[in-house]
Order: sequence, then C-alpha cells, then structure tokens
Amino acid sequence: MIYQIVFLLTAFKLIFISLYHSTDFEVHRNWLAITHNLSTDRWYYDTTSEWTLDYPPFFAWLECGLSYIANYLDPEIVKVQNINYESGMTVAFQRLSVVFLDFLYILSARSCSNLVENGKLLMFILLITNPGLLMVDHIHFQYNGFLSAFLLFSISTMIQGKYLQAAIWFAILLNLKHIYLYIAPAYIVYLLRAYCFTVASTDGVHTAWYSFSIRNLTKLGIVVLSVFAFSFGPFIQHLPQLLSRLFPFKRGLCHAYWAPNFWALYNFADKLLQKILPKFGIEIAVSEASMTGGLVQEYNHVVLPSITPSVTFILTVLSMLPALVKLWYLGADIRYRRINFVRCLTVCATCSFMFGWHVHEKAILMILIPLSFLAILGDVDGRLFLLVSTVGHYSLFPLLYPKYLLPVKILMLLTHCSITFAYVPSLYEVPKAKGGKRRGFLQLPMLGGFESLYLYGLMGLCFFENVLHISLGLDRRLPFLPLMMTSVYCAFGVSYFWIKYYHYFLTFNLSKIPTKVKS
Repeated sequence: MIYQIVFLLTAFKLIFISLYHSTDFEVHRNWLAITHNLSTDRWYYDTTSEWTLDYPPFFAWLECGLSYIANYLDPEIVKVQNINYESGMTVAFQRLSVVFLDFLYILSARSCSNLVENGKLLMFILLITNPGLLMVDHIHFQYNGFLSAFLLFSISTMIQGKYLQAAIWFAILLNLKHIYLYIAPAYIVYLLRAYCFTVASTDGVHTAWYSFSIRNLTKLGIVVLSVFAFSFGPFIQHLPQLLSRLFPFKRGLCHAYWAPNFWALYNFADKLLQKILPKFGIEIAVSEASMTGGLVQEYNHVVLPSITPSVTFILTVLSMLPALVKLWYLGADIRYRRINFVRCLTVCATCSFMFGWHVHEKAILMILIPLSFLAILGDVDGRLFLLVSTVGHYSLFPLLYPKYLLPVKILMLLTHCSITFAYVPSLYEVPKAKGGKRRGFLQLPMLGGFESLYLYGLMGLCFFENVLHISLGLDRRLPFLPLMMTSVYCAFGVSYFWIKYYHYFLTFNLSKIPTKVKS
C-alpha cells in the first residue's frame, strides 16, 4: 500500500514540472552557477545576480553537487552570467532534483510513522501528502521537503532515546537552513534535561533527578561542534561576510505578503487607525511606504510604534520561555519524554512564526509538519491540527498567484481536508455537543461551532478574492486588498491555534499517559 501511495504521489508531482515557478527558481539556478564556477572563498561575496547565496554551507555544498549534474545536462545552466536562464532542460532538471530529494523526506516520514501503534498509515499519508510542501516545493519551487526530512529524522531518533543521533540530525539541519534556529531552544533544553542529567527510577514509573553527567555533555558538545566545524571550517576567514548573508536584518519586519502572524494584525491595526483617527480630528502624517497595501518590505508604522529586530527577538524569546520551563520539568518523567518534546518544538515554532522578524508564509510548514505527527497521538493535538492545517495551507495560496492555478490549489487543499477530517476524528471518540444534543449539520468533526464557522469563512474569503474583488472593480483601486485580507483572516486562526495549543501544553494533564507511541 505504501509503495502504491509513493508512486502515485511522485507521478502527481511530475505533472507540476511545466507549471508556474517563482523567482526562487532563478535563485537556485544562480546558486548552482556560483558554487560550480567560483572558489569557496567567493561564494558568499558574489553579487552578479541580486539573488545572492544566503543559505548555510551545507546547502551550498548540496548546490555544488547538483551543479555537476546540471553541467553535464546543459552547461548553460551553471554559467554565472546567464541570469534568468530558463531552458527546458533547466526546468526539468531543477524540478526533478526536488522530486528526487523528496525520497529522503518519504523515508523520514516512514521512520516516524513506524513509531506509533495506531494510525501508522494515516500519519505517513499526512506527512508525505502535505499540500503546503506540494505548493511551495513543486510549484513555487524550493527544497523544504528535503530539509524537513532532517527534522523528522531528528524527531524520530529523539523519541527512541538516541540523543546523540538526534543532535547530529538537527545540527546538520541547522547547517542546511538556519531558520530552524527558532526551534533550537527546545532541543537544547530537552537534551540537557533528558541526556545530560542522569535520572534514576524510583518506582518504575516516576523518576528523580540524580546527577549531572559531564561525560554526556562532553559527548553532546563534541558531536554538535564537529558538525559546525565541518560546515563553517572552510569559511572561517570569511565568517563575518557569511553571517551577514545569513542574517540580513535590513529586509524589514514583514515579508512581502504579510505572513499570517501577530505582525499582520499589528500592521492591519496601524492601517485601520490611519483611517479612523482623522475622523476624530486627529491628524496623521502618512508616508508613502506605509500605504502601499502590504506589498512592501520596509514598513513604516504611522500610529503604532515601529518595530525593530531586537523587539521581535525579545518577544520571541519571552513567548517561548514558559514552554521551555514546562519542557524541563516534563522531561524528568520518562512517561512523557516521547511526545512532549515534539509538542514543545511545535509551540516554539509557532512562537517564532508569530513574533519573528521578516517571517515568510512558508514558515508555517515548521508548525504543520511536526503537528501532523502529533495529530495521531492525542485528541487535542488532532483537533487543533484540523483547524490550523486548513488555515495554514490556505494562507499559502497567495504564493501561487497565477489565476490558472486556483483550481490546483483548491483541489489540493480540499483533498487534504477530506483525508484529515475523515480519518483523524476516527482515531478518537468525538465528544457529544453540550447538553447531549447532536452536532449541528454543518459542524465539522472534532471542532466547535465557532471553529467550524471560521473555517467556512475561508470559502467566502476565496470567493471575494477571486470573483467579487474583480467584478466590483476593486482590483484597480485596491490591488493588494486580497493579500491583506488573506493575511489578516488567517492570522486570527493561527493566533487562536497558538493560544489554545500553548494552553494545552502548559496545562498538560500528567495523569493521561500517552499510549500510542511504541515503548
């Protein structure tokens, strides 16, 4: 059954080869050229193209390896001066490179699904058919599936108690794409608590803090630092330049389309106040950048205080602290080591998505992929997964803006929703409505009436953006209104998920022993 699913999914991906692709396609073609032709000491200095190399060294080496295959197929692909070069062979090669590297993600999904007793096949399907990965990687064009494989391998080995292997997998991931630094605190706290503090069992179930193991800390430090030394060693003399590429804080608070997070709501509130306050006689000095409808990186707030990178960093750290403290104490109990780490990781990913600097819409995948694993392990995890996966995947629609892709986007989202809403609730006993009444006809499985109504609202939003916005002539006067509406509407859903899931994790009932992960 698994082989048939993988075959059909791969065939489905091949259909996308000739479809639209974003500027990321040229980004990666340029990186192929840079790493193929230039010496390593020039990789992070080249500015021939505006799409400069800004990923960590391991990813650069991946591009270097791929460039030799590209050079064999079409030497024009790897010429640095061939900006925006796009032959049929270029498209086929780069698309197929994503499909091929996705097999590593499939293996990692299998390793995670093998850890559960019930819902093994469903977990595997949820992971490999993630519509966000299909949209972002195989249409928009990136390598998130390949990167997510290292995340899933680290989660799988961590759950099995193979702490050093988990640390190595995650260290490799950080040196492939540094955005995963956002979830590094969960790894640090958990590895220190579960691996560096030896714990003695008192009654076979409960545990007690015994002693700190310098030996384990040393081993952990050696394996992690070895990965970083191997990655950054060849670039040690160019470290300041490399770091300036990895952390370009001048890009602005929000990405061009406003990821659906706290800052989308903050920006919307600022714009709303600009409209409302003058009606009360309060004059507002409006700059051009503040009124461009959201499609701008350098956003200057007019009414509310402007936000700096340090503010977002502080808010992100502060928002994670309660979860990290909870993880420290939960990590002392052997009954809960197997899944509460993944829950904390998901919370940290959501905190960074909510408050981080220049968050891209695609970062929602850092939340949805580990949550796909958890959806099979707990009813609350499953319920909130149904909500945020629908909202999160819809929030990616603006990335695929050509009109002819609308049926493709809707088909993928509805297919995924059909699977999740049909099979995830079947793992749990769906509670009856309050007062013993039957659930409403339109009330979605496992979700409350308000939550169901909110998800149905996405249908109205989609209709307005693709039909009414044009028919009413608003596309000429307010061209970026649909983008803002999508960001703000989805931001309410993601915020709701963050609050509910955070509360669930902090108030986790220790009397409920998880049984769906194999011992």
